[in-house]
Amino acid sequence: MSCTSLIARGALLGALATLAGCGGSKGDSMLMRESFNSDDTYSRSVAATSPQACEAARRVLLSQGYAVTRADAAAVEGSKNFQLKEADQSEQLNLRISCATQDGGKAQIFVSALQDRYALKKSSTSASVGVGVLGSLSLPVGSSGDSLVRVSSTTVQDAAFYKRFFERLNSYLPKVTEAAPAAASAMPASVPAAPHLPAAPASAPAPATSAAASSATPAPAPTTVAQPPVAPLPVEAQDPPPAPASVPQSEPATQP
Repeated sequence: MSCTSLIARGALLGALATLAGCGGSKGDSMLMRESFNSDDTYSRSVAATSPQACEAARRVLLSQGYAVTRADAAAVEGSKNFQLKEADQSEQLNLRISCATQDGGKAQIFVSALQDRYALKKSSTSASVGVGVLGSLSLPVGSSGDSLVRVSSTTVQDAAFYKRFFERLNSYLPKVTEAAPAAASAMPASVPAAPHLPAAPASAPAPATSAAASSATPAPAPTTVAQPPVAPLPVEAQDPPPAPASVPQSEPATQP
């Protein structure tokens, strides 16, 4: 093997090693971004239940022109299309919101946005048509079509974007924090409790002799109310006495 071929092979191996090293460092740098830290860029804790939080997220998407493709008590999904300055390119933003229940009647909301870019690609097709009357003559016929092809897909990592989303979300949550002070102010002031007075000492039981004497004492007789005398009726007012009935006297019978 000549010296020139050895040098060429060594240069080729060195170039391949350099390319592999560059590719590995690039991949490592992308993985190093995933630190899994405890920041709240993609999540917030709200004073509402999980269904209330997802309903607020659904209203946020609808208010900003998103097409909601899924909405329930645990997740909400929606998409929105954007036209770029380039006539043959467009972008689509897909939002996915998940709602999880926390202790104390609270909920935690997780949101992530996926940014897809599409480009318009033209494709042409050709076909041949055979005419039987003219023999084996074939005429080439071509057609072209346009189609959108996704050229990139990236997760949005802008903290300001998610901050605006959560600020808008808070405006659709139920105002539980404002209703509590109002209910407290409507309650009347509590009446101060009366001071505690010492209990009176229990009276000693009476002797048995006095109890017996009181039981032996006869009950007083009921009093009678004297009625006024009734005046006699006058003589004129009295009825005259009835006259005695006359009895016929029979003569004694004569004996013969």
